[in-house]
Amino acid sequence: MPTDVSLIIDGLIGYTLQGAPRGNSARMIRWAKASSAPVLALDVPSGLDASSGQAMDPTVRATATLTLALPKVGLLTDAGRASAGALYLADIGVPPQLYAEPTLGLRVQSPFSSADIVRIR
Repeated sequence: MPTDVSLIIDGLIGYTLQGAPRGNSARMIRWAKASSAPVLALDVPSGLDASSGQAMDPTVRATATLTLALPKVGLLTDAGRASAGALYLADIGVPPQLYAEPTLGLRVQSPFSSADIVRIR
């Protein structure tokens, strides 16, 4: 694996995680953890369960995470906070009326009125 990197972008697994990462995914996660370069995770750090926040072995430890549409529940847990680093939310064009669907039942105003990416924490 390369040793001279200025940024690692983690998009290996995301919210489809089922069990601990293995094989090449596990090797790349361990390599990223051993690197001194900052890590940007896309949607969810690889190895973190998006629903429960359980950190598998191994789990990416991101400098920042850019999550899409809505923050995943697992990102808001203690383990999720530790794995995700700074948390940003990106607008992917979800129609606002979708959030009002009965299955979600959310009453949210668009957080993207002034920017396409907003910092959550």
